[in-house]
Amino acid sequence: MTKAEQTSFWEGDFGNDYTDRNAIRAEDRCNFFKQIIEKCRGLESVLELGANKGHNLSALHMLVPQLSLTGVELNRKACNQMAAVGGLNAICSTIQDFKPVETFDLVFTCGVMIHLPPADLPMVYQKMFDLSRRYVMINEYFNPEPVEIKYRGYSERLFKRDFGGEFLDLAANRVRLVDYGFLWKRVEPTWDNTTWWLFEKK
Repeated sequence: MTKAEQTSFWEGDFGNDYTDRNAIRAEDRCNFFKQIIEKCRGLESVLELGANKGHNLSALHMLVPQLSLTGVELNRKACNQMAAVGGLNAICSTIQDFKPVETFDLVFTCGVMIHLPPADLPMVYQKMFDLSRRYVMINEYFNPEPVEIKYRGYSERLFKRDFGGEFLDLAANRVRLVDYGFLWKRVEPTWDNTTWWLFEKK
């Protein structure tokens, strides 16, 4: 899958349908993000790459209303809905093309890297590192080795791998692992059996 194929897929009808069925309540995600906030010192600005309608950022806004919150989303329908939410800065762009001039205290993804072209991941890891002033959080499906999973009948649209390990390898000794964990859907149904990692730049 190329970046052009990924962009076309998520910008079009499939991405619109995903936005419609993605009925996540921001308040249900507060418990997890409260844990992340408590592990981050001096947090003032946050960037989410692949923010969809902004439910994760909305949870952060509920917890700490004074946070400066920015979401990047390539699907126009989702980005417009995020823009309508108070307290969020919505930017319609692919992650690969996003080139802000500012940096952020925390940069994170949730269930987004799994859909990116694998060839683009090193660049995305580097971008997250460069955009972060202090913390990077990755929350994605985990597998020790890269594996492709059929996604709603489509090939090359969902990949599991050790995203946290790959980011740690790329950053080498420039970051430290703050914490990591597993969000088990059986007890936290707002999540989907994902593994998360929180890193701090040295």
